[in-house]
Amino acid sequence: MSHAPAAKTAATTAATPNSFPDPAMGEPFLLTPGPLTTALSVKEAMLRDWGSWDGDFRAMTKSLCDQLVALAGDTQGDYVCVPMQGSGSYCVEAMLGTFVPRDGKVLVLANGAYGLRAAETMRYLGRAYTLIDKGDYMPPRGPEVDAALDADPAITHVILCHCETSSGILNPVAEIAEAVAAKGRKLLIDSMSAFGAIDLDVTKLRYEAMVSSANKCIEGVPGFGFVIARKSELEGCRGNAHSLSLDVYAQWANMVKSGQWRYTPPTHVVAAFLEALRLHAEEGGVAARGARYAHNRDVMVAGMRALGFETLLKDRWLSPIIVTFFCPADPRFVFAQFYERMKAKGFIIYPGKLTVVESFRIGCIGRMDAAIMERVVKAAAESLTEMGVTSAAPPAAALEERAKLAA
Repeated sequence: MSHAPAAKTAATTAATPNSFPDPAMGEPFLLTPGPLTTALSVKEAMLRDWGSWDGDFRAMTKSLCDQLVALAGDTQGDYVCVPMQGSGSYCVEAMLGTFVPRDGKVLVLANGAYGLRAAETMRYLGRAYTLIDKGDYMPPRGPEVDAALDADPAITHVILCHCETSSGILNPVAEIAEAVAAKGRKLLIDSMSAFGAIDLDVTKLRYEAMVSSANKCIEGVPGFGFVIARKSELEGCRGNAHSLSLDVYAQWANMVKSGQWRYTPPTHVVAAFLEALRLHAEEGGVAARGARYAHNRDVMVAGMRALGFETLLKDRWLSPIIVTFFCPADPRFVFAQFYERMKAKGFIIYPGKLTVVESFRIGCIGRMDAAIMERVVKAAAESLTEMGVTSAAPPAAALEERAKLAA
């Protein structure tokens, strides 16, 4: 599907989209779950100003929405895409506040900070919810969702994080979707860090709405997210929203009427995202993007394990998005120092977000390939040597805790 002609620039067409950033340029690689390292042509796409009410920009918005619906696998016109200004958490709140009626009740499936944030969002909304909290190590499973829905007929909706990036766990979304559909309830998916690299095809999975962000696996820059929803479901959501600016229905209705965002859109971010979508298609779409990320993960994990580091998760649950490692037990290992040494070598890693043990995270997504991940491992080895750390093995207590909770 083509972009609006006006979205192309001389800089974009002159770029070499298959190349990866040159470390010699001095720009660090972002080994995070987003914002992430982007292609040069994505950055260059932001060098032009756009009028938010102009026909060219409206065409850009339509192209963006059409391409995202296609990525979700819809060919029948049953689904719509609604872009929403703001960060990922803004958009998750918008989805929950719009699709869950005020007398509804949500089953929140949590196994990390972002699932728990969904529960906190429900508390702020003042709407009923119940929580299954699996901790940091394990995913929610279909049978326990089935049992929870049987036990509480008041539950109308279930929300699941597709990839829980606080631990790096990839949740079994197909299994959960099947359990929810079998009970006649409605599934909402936070696919913030997975959509675009891991299949979420509407012809294979039943869900009412999902939400993701521009600065994740499509490899755009921060500024907006988007909701992909069953059109018939969204049509029934008028009046549900708790917030003027976070009303997905109102945003969609205005776009249907005028082709415009209700409030000032992030025009430069949209232009960058269209270029990111072009590169995504050129790479081979969801399957190819996911395969590159998975290879990045495999190379990086093998190298880090060879240095003595241990992953929080067993291989079965490792996502191709981000991997959590235990901090070494060696008292000479101080994460803040490790972080700064890695940064000095050109790599910005991510602190841990676990509640029980010390950890850090390394992302696998963004404009990076396996050769860059090999350099990440080399930088980690050099950093340990500089710190005088002789073993990257985690504390025995961390492994015992993992074994106990994952049993």
